[in-house]
Amino acid sequence: MKPSSLLETLTAFIDQLSGYVWGPYVLIPLLLLVGVYLTIGLEFISVMKLAHSFAVMWRGRHHHPEHKGELTPFRALMTSLAATVGTGNIVGVATAILLGGPGAVFWMWMTALIGMATKFCEATLAVKYREVTPSGSFVGGPMYYIKNGLGPKWRWMATLFAVFGVVASFGIGNMTQANAVAANVLNVAGDVLTPEFLAFLLLILTASILIGGVKRIGAVTGRLVPFMAILYVIGGLYILITHFSAVPAAFASIFSSALTGHAAVGGFAGSTLAMMIRYGVARGLFSNEAGLGSSPIAHATAIVRHPVKQGLLGMLDPFLDTIVVCSITALVILVSGQWTSTGIDSAGTLAATAFDATMPGGFGKWLVTVSLTLFAFSTILGWCVYGERCAIYLFGDKAALPFRIIFTLVVPVGVLAKLSLVWALSDLFNGLMAIPNLVALLLLSPVVFKMTKEFFDDPKNLE
Repeated sequence: MKPSSLLETLTAFIDQLSGYVWGPYVLIPLLLLVGVYLTIGLEFISVMKLAHSFAVMWRGRHHHPEHKGELTPFRALMTSLAATVGTGNIVGVATAILLGGPGAVFWMWMTALIGMATKFCEATLAVKYREVTPSGSFVGGPMYYIKNGLGPKWRWMATLFAVFGVVASFGIGNMTQANAVAANVLNVAGDVLTPEFLAFLLLILTASILIGGVKRIGAVTGRLVPFMAILYVIGGLYILITHFSAVPAAFASIFSSALTGHAAVGGFAGSTLAMMIRYGVARGLFSNEAGLGSSPIAHATAIVRHPVKQGLLGMLDPFLDTIVVCSITALVILVSGQWTSTGIDSAGTLAATAFDATMPGGFGKWLVTVSLTLFAFSTILGWCVYGERCAIYLFGDKAALPFRIIFTLVVPVGVLAKLSLVWALSDLFNGLMAIPNLVALLLLSPVVFKMTKEFFDDPKNLE
């Protein structure tokens, strides 16, 4: 068998395996059931305490000198959002609409609401069970709350998560993101930039940030994430304001087809209710990462007095990622009417065409390009933290710097290489991370319920 044929066969096998893990019988129902259970157990905290979460975020820009950690609560949240807000907020939303129709957006929203309770539990447990390494790093996440919360007999599952996390960080968090940066930049500047020069530039830029460790990453993401999110949201709001007459119809199409499916119209082939739910839920979960176990690794670094405080910030991850950023993408696509066009053949084309059709002077294409580039680059920064902390769990403090160096050197590979197999492996290992994490969340949920009740029963914690 030729090497190319072997690669294609292996990629097809991994794709099939990944499709099973992410399919309607394994990960999607497990993520949803755990999210619903936690939402009910926490007495619908995602709705009842949302305003309090934003107050905690505002105060979390600073920290008390007596509290322990590495990053301010706000920067820990921004590091988490750096990895969470990515190409899925644009391309993933477009995929959901292209394949599921407008009603898929409704199911993305529902997924985010229950995902907020999941993220609350993840961040709370990450701080409660975190450890301090000999070098003074605050490390936490699923591997630590499995080991310290569930006991020695579960350490195999913690190790499994850490292994999956390291592998996923090089795929979904590095090479695929670098490839997305290259594709977007070269699409608009390919006549003045070569892939090799772009790979070198991205290597230097990434190295200047990552080699400085989690504190430098936190400092950069604390500025980059708000900037890129505000830029994208302002651009989207401009479109919605200037096309306000079409906004009510966009909302109507979301709600009217959410429980019925959507008939064929224009270039859209139509979708059943099952298709709509599947693509809405899958893209929502892929975008906000609730339950996958990645973001609690960032939240574990927070300088915070009480674990529940950081849990409230973790809860904002899916809200800001899906309810805000993804909704902007969805509404612009629906308002533009491009999703029914017969000329649309890919999700990336749909998003760019929708923004370009509704903004003057070709600015829409540039907004999508810049946003996709920043989203992908920020994901590289956030996932470096995730992969490094998984490596520290497996090999100790001494693994931190070598991991960062290797992670940085892999970035140009993502720019220059063909990544069909890497994409397939990334999806698979990203999904596999969720299974040990969800088991741990279920088993440790009584701990979170008790801590949360005690926290809100104490008036001092509400100040």
